[in-house]
Amino acid sequence: MFNSLFFKRTDNSPLIIFRIFMGILISLECYGAILTGWVRRTLLEPTFTFSFIGFEWLKPLPGPGMYIYFLIMGTLGVLIALGYKYRFSIISFTILWTAVYLMQKTSYNNHYYLLILISLMMCFFPAHQSYSLDARMRPELRSESMYSYVKWIFVLQLFIVYTYAAFAKLYADWLDFSFIGILMQNKSDYWLIGGLLQESWAHKFISLMGIFFDLLIIPALLWKRTRNIAFAFSIFFHLFNSIVLQIGIFPYLALAFSVFFFEPGTIRRIFFKKKPLPISDQVIVPSYRNIFLLGFGVYFLVQLVLPLRHHFIEDDVLWTEEGHRMSWRMMLRNRSGIISFKIINNDNGAIVNVNLNDYLTRKQKSRVSAYPDFIWQFAQHLKKIYSEGGADISVYVNSKVRINGNELKPFINPEVDLGAERWDHFRHHNWILPSEKIKAELSIVK
Repeated sequence: MFNSLFFKRTDNSPLIIFRIFMGILISLECYGAILTGWVRRTLLEPTFTFSFIGFEWLKPLPGPGMYIYFLIMGTLGVLIALGYKYRFSIISFTILWTAVYLMQKTSYNNHYYLLILISLMMCFFPAHQSYSLDARMRPELRSESMYSYVKWIFVLQLFIVYTYAAFAKLYADWLDFSFIGILMQNKSDYWLIGGLLQESWAHKFISLMGIFFDLLIIPALLWKRTRNIAFAFSIFFHLFNSIVLQIGIFPYLALAFSVFFFEPGTIRRIFFKKKPLPISDQVIVPSYRNIFLLGFGVYFLVQLVLPLRHHFIEDDVLWTEEGHRMSWRMMLRNRSGIISFKIINNDNGAIVNVNLNDYLTRKQKSRVSAYPDFIWQFAQHLKKIYSEGGADISVYVNSKVRINGNELKPFINPEVDLGAERWDHFRHHNWILPSEKIKAELSIVK
């Protein structure tokens, strides 16, 4: 079964055009990050950058370094699209993009993570064997076919992304449409549609459309009878998200994936009319079959389990945020809060009330006021600063958080010295106060 499913030779037109689309989108993302000021605001202006915990050694380059960094990544995108020095280009981009993803999370976005995964896959795929400068300069590379596992890897990855996204939406604030109302509040000035986005019927439509689209789009694209309708609806859905939610290249990357759901011959006729017809449908088992199946199994086991980890961590992920990232929990909540940090010098009893404006940008302050890992990291940063010279320093936090417009509630235990706490990626941190759900359960037990 595995041999016929994964190792059948098929027209590689979908992979070739996807490489071109992906390279263009990479360039737009990286050059756009410079032109829109994203690099300046996110990586240059902050004096302290919130990296992913464990990757604190990754720091933005000084001076104009990050502008050069993003120029290089954008240029690598051009080379990927052209298929020039493809292996070098895609591997280099994957490393550079992963590094910049890990060095900051203030502007976290799910599609940044997805782009890492897709780029990693593309490092192994022969996407440069046709309609590329590599194939033109080295004719021995040229091939018009690929293994069918390329398609199924993309399909399975997308199925995981969309399915987890659909089930994550099945919670109270999404199902009663209140979160959609919050999400659309600042869209009222949009031309033509701003007023409509404030209507309750629009909130219901958007909410239900989000669930059913995520749940059904992959099966609908796979089934030939519904493919064209699903693709048309996909165009509407992703363009709507691009215009209204303004989430970068993700809607267009999602549309680019559609080429893997159509018949390869259809893609060839649309994009590569002069491309030779490949010899396909032959099952040719490669020498690396067993290694491939092992890697395939391990990779997708991680992809299936990682988004579930919050179910094994105490309390509600909507409250604690523990296990939220890299779980395809997209556009689900709005968090805000108020917070204060107090530094105590245990040697002389001196107390310092920290002014966040002295350390953080506006966006960083919004994250620190509402997200526990940001709070912990900033406490560690303050301890490092104030303990220079060997002083014994404690850091205490007074914090209240509001989720989806609800009332502010105490979030961090003010009696815990966060400077002395350790971070665990897979366990609950007891200095996060219990959610209302846990409080209710405890009161029932009592």
